[in-house]
Amino acid sequence: MFTPGSSTVVFGRFPWEQPPAAAQFVPGADGRKIPNIDRAFASRRTGALLTVPTAVSFGPFRLLPTQFLLLEGDSPVPLGSRALEILIILLERPGEVVSKQELMARVWPNIFVEPANLTVHISALRRMLRDGRDGHRFIINIPGRGYSFVASIAVVDRPQPDENQNCGAA
Repeated sequence: MFTPGSSTVVFGRFPWEQPPAAAQFVPGADGRKIPNIDRAFASRRTGALLTVPTAVSFGPFRLLPTQFLLLEGDSPVPLGSRALEILIILLERPGEVVSKQELMARVWPNIFVEPANLTVHISALRRMLRDGRDGHRFIINIPGRGYSFVASIAVVDRPQPDENQNCGAA
C-alpha cells in the first residue's frame, strides 16, 4: 500500500518507482535547469518499467502508464498531469473508493492544497473522458468518502524481460 513520502506507486499488484521530482533537473552553469543524466537513476527507472502493465483499456480509452499518456483510439487525449495522476490512482483500485485525502496526498505530496483543487482536476478528467455521456460512466463521487472508478477495465500484460537484455547496464 501507499506510504506518504514513499516514491513507489502501486498499480493494483504492479508497483513501479516514480522519480523524485528533484532528481529530474539540476542547475546548469548559467543557472537554468538542465536534465539530470544520472546513470543509476536511469537504470532504476528502466528496470522499474518492466513491472508495469503495458496498457489499461476502458471504454474507448487506453492508458499507457509508462508513457504517462492517455489515448482515445490512436489520438492522445489532452489531459493535464495532475488529472492524469488522479486517473492512474483511481485505476490502481477499480471499483474501490479512494479517499479525497489519499488522492490529494499522492497528487500533491508535501504540498498543502485546498480540496477545491482536487474537484477542479476531477472535473477536467470527467470532461475529457466525456463521463456521463453516451452511456459511459467512469468516475463516481461517494459523498463524504471519495471517488471510485466504476467502468470495466482490461489490463494488458506486463512486458516480459528478455534474458539477453541488460536493463541495468550503464
